[in-house]
Amino acid sequence: MTIKIINKSQHELPNYETIASAGMDLRANLEAPITLKSLERTIVKTGLFIELPIGFEAQVRPRSGLAAKKGITVLNAPGTVDADYRGEIGVILVNLSSEDFTIENGERIAQLIIAKHERAEWMAVETLSETSRGEGGFGSTGVK
Repeated sequence: MTIKIINKSQHELPNYETIASAGMDLRANLEAPITLKSLERTIVKTGLFIELPIGFEAQVRPRSGLAAKKGITVLNAPGTVDADYRGEIGVILVNLSSEDFTIENGERIAQLIIAKHERAEWMAVETLSETSRGEGGFGSTGVK
C-alpha cells in the first residue's frame, strides 16, 4: 500500500524497524524540549501530514518500552487519524510516573499502525439473539 505523506520535520519518514513490525515509530518534532511533570499531558507534534485511502485509519499507539520504563503513554490510545484528516499528526502524551520526563526533538514517542476498517449500518430491532454469556459484562467471564 502506498500512502501520500508530507514531512515538515527534520526527521526521516516513519519506517518499520523489522520485517514483522506492525507499527512505525513517530518522532517528536520540537523546537525545544518539553518536560512533562507527573500526571501532565501535552500534544506533541510530528511534522507529518498524510492522505489515507478511504476505508483505512492510522492508529496512534503507545510505545511499549516508553510506557513500561518511563510511564509515558498515549492518552487516547489508540488515537485515530481518519482518512479525511489533512492536518498535522499530533500525539497526546501523558506522564503516569511520579518523575518528570523530558521529550527531546527526534525522540520516538509513539507508533503508527495503518488499519483497514469497515463502516457499519445500524438495523433497529426489538430483540437480539441469545448467547450463553447473555448480559454478563465487566469481569463476568471470570478472573482466571
